[in-house]
Amino acid sequence: MSAQVPEKLAILIPTYNEGLTIAQLLEKLGNFRDLGSYQFDVLVIDDNSPDGTAQIVDDLQLSWVKILRRPGKGGLGAAYRAGFTQVLSINSYTHVVTMDADGSHRVEDLPAMFAAIKPGRSITLGTRWITGGSVVNWPKSRQLLSKTGTRYAKFALRIDLNDLTGGFRIYSVELLKALNLKDMQATGYCFQIEMAMAADLAGAVATEVPITFVERANGVSKMSKAIVIEALTQTTRWGISRRLRPNADKLHYVK
Repeated sequence: MSAQVPEKLAILIPTYNEGLTIAQLLEKLGNFRDLGSYQFDVLVIDDNSPDGTAQIVDDLQLSWVKILRRPGKGGLGAAYRAGFTQVLSINSYTHVVTMDADGSHRVEDLPAMFAAIKPGRSITLGTRWITGGSVVNWPKSRQLLSKTGTRYAKFALRIDLNDLTGGFRIYSVELLKALNLKDMQATGYCFQIEMAMAADLAGAVATEVPITFVERANGVSKMSKAIVIEALTQTTRWGISRRLRPNADKLHYVK
């Protein structure tokens, strides 16, 4: 199946206290955008950051960057679902990119990911744990946690992907429109697993692209014990459900 050149993309960037990193990321995206190879806009989804992240973005006055202000910290999943809803309502994009605000997802990896997009319902995943992929400045313990989480999710959900917890992705709008996004519940990084599962249930073509993941140099990581517990608990529940009620599971996620 040949690659599909995206006509126009929306890049979603959720933020909470990312004032130290967001301007630098937008500068890099602006330089990439100026090359003219791809058309894209950016939607920053801010959960009322106390450090004024949203105001920092506003002060940059970039015509291709919009802010979605949310009332408070509601979690990664809720932020992305709100962003998906807004982008789909505009109805002028072919694909949606999700990436972190802290610089861990490199703009330099976007061309390879764009080139790997497949036609129709598709999900393109920036993947750390395949040949060519790597992580920078992560301790062995964090690497082990990420790898173990993906291995368990692969086993529980029977999805043959190598980075189910990664958040650097491209979804086709065709796929997103086929999903019952409003019925999804995951809040933390477990949302990434839920979206991969929903894409699989929708019959999406999945493509993995090796990326270099760089641990943030500024700000504070949002990872917590509660997020890890949510991912483990939810993945176990989904795995049991997929085995016992596969058709019901599909009806829940796919329109």
